Amino acid sequence: QLRLAESGGGSVQPGGSLRLSCAASGDTNPPSCMAWFRQAPGKDREGLAAIYTGGTVTYYADSAKGRFTISQDAAKNTLYLQMNSLQPDDTAVYFCAAGRPTWYTCYYHSEVDTFPYWGQGTQVTVSS
Repeated sequence: QLRLAESGGGSVQPGGSLRLSCAASGDTNPPSCMAWFRQAPGKDREGLAAIYTGGTVTYYADSAKGRFTISQDAAKNTLYLQMNSLQPDDTAVYFCAAGRPTWYTCYYHSEVDTFPYWGQGTQVTVSS
């Protein structure tokens, strides 16, 4: 059973940066696709970015383009999300997710139902 554990959340002022990490463990068969989502109070879970095996394919939602960067360190089984120019609208619980879809699904259909494995989430709060 694959387990995911996020870290790196916290409070930051508008314009600041954070780097989230997601450590994967418990399964010797690594996922082919990993992604970041977020969920703000009262809103649906929103996909932000996804990465296919070895970074060969990356996807970004419009809300993440230009400010967020997804990456992974295969040797450490860790996924990252570098977030810059954070704004109060970025306040949410951030989740990492993993699965073994094709590259096509990873890129074109990185939706909640695509991923069977989820972390517990890490809170990001952006306020002055």
